[in-house]
Amino acid sequence: MTFQKYPEYKDSDVEWLGEMPGHWIRGSLKNLAWIRNGKDYKDVESSDGEYPVIGSGGMFSKASQYLHDGESVLLGRKGTIDKPLYINGRFWTVDTMFYTEVAKGTSAKFLYYYALTIPFEFYSTSTALPSMTQGDLLNHPAAIPSNFEQTQIARFLDHETARIDALIEEQQRLIELLKEKRQAVISHAVTKGLDPTVPMKDSGVEWLGEVPAHWDVVPTNYRYEIQLGRMLNEQRAQGDHLKPYLRVFDVQWNAINTTDLPLMDFPPEVQSMYRLKSGDLMVNEGGSYVGRSAIWRGDLDECYYQKALHRLRPRDVKSDTAEFFLHVMEMATQQGVFVAGGNQTTIDHLTAEQLRQYRFVFPPLAEQLQIAENITDVVSKIQNTTSEAEQLIGYLKERRSALISAAVTGRIDVRGWQPPASAKTPESAQEAM
Repeated sequence: MTFQKYPEYKDSDVEWLGEMPGHWIRGSLKNLAWIRNGKDYKDVESSDGEYPVIGSGGMFSKASQYLHDGESVLLGRKGTIDKPLYINGRFWTVDTMFYTEVAKGTSAKFLYYYALTIPFEFYSTSTALPSMTQGDLLNHPAAIPSNFEQTQIARFLDHETARIDALIEEQQRLIELLKEKRQAVISHAVTKGLDPTVPMKDSGVEWLGEVPAHWDVVPTNYRYEIQLGRMLNEQRAQGDHLKPYLRVFDVQWNAINTTDLPLMDFPPEVQSMYRLKSGDLMVNEGGSYVGRSAIWRGDLDECYYQKALHRLRPRDVKSDTAEFFLHVMEMATQQGVFVAGGNQTTIDHLTAEQLRQYRFVFPPLAEQLQIAENITDVVSKIQNTTSEAEQLIGYLKERRSALISAAVTGRIDVRGWQPPASAKTPESAQEAM
């Protein structure tokens, strides 16, 4: 879609604003609205309240009273300062959120879209918690059109951003469906195999259900050596045998960070116990990442690991491969195997003894390799489609921001714009419902 420019422009005297339409007025936000402070909500908070309580992070409670009634643009004072909100109705804002009283002759929706273009990173104070002042916001430059043009720009942006948002939502739904498909592919492959005609048997494990009759269902310890890493402490960060080692956050799903690893002392007498070999499966044992796994590919000649990680090594490389068991671990976490007492809360620690006793499925090696290869092919295609969807979302978001900026600064002329005949107005859409 292309848009024409205004017939005449003039210098705005603001570097980032550049030229503006010749008949627009050079002003600032204080020409469009007054900024008011939010207030403490404790005295008005009520579970039965009918008015939203809004902070810089959005609505979080209800109130029995309200600070403002009508259209307003909310601007973050502290915390999340770069997410202006448009609201129409009665509400209460807390002291981390400014609200505005829109000036007569100003379109509140135009003010909202204008606020989206404010370079908040330029104004925010250089502290751990970003903050804004009324003065900075009120004096932020603006190119101000007539009320008619403000309203027209807002109508145009309402329509166009709604179209873009619908496309973004469509791609986000696609990503969720692809995620579900990925999980389903892995779960089916590692519990049912690739041959739908193979005889099945009861695994004896509720979350596994039926599995191919020729597969083994045994405790992990029967097939893998499980070894926790070496305890980390300040003393061991010094010594004569400093070696790179992995931490929990270095082990993501099917990916291991080997860049800028810290060093810890691993003297010769313990090196054989903790030294990694290519093909080892690393499993996180604690925190909110229990079960998260990746295969050590031998990216470093020598590497070790801390106690918060399990190392799983096949007892017989002619019988098992971590390529298959990696997918088993992913399915197990998806199925909620590593939760505490059935309450869907991740267990604090997956101890070595617990992991040794969990019963999993083990097909013959050739079948493990075939299943792992099939999963890799299917997941690769899913990931490619997911990446394309994510790239499209990024483009659409950039397009949305650019369109808003172009309209509210006058780089495009939408005075003659009308919605397509097929587009429902808010009123007709409501009637259709």
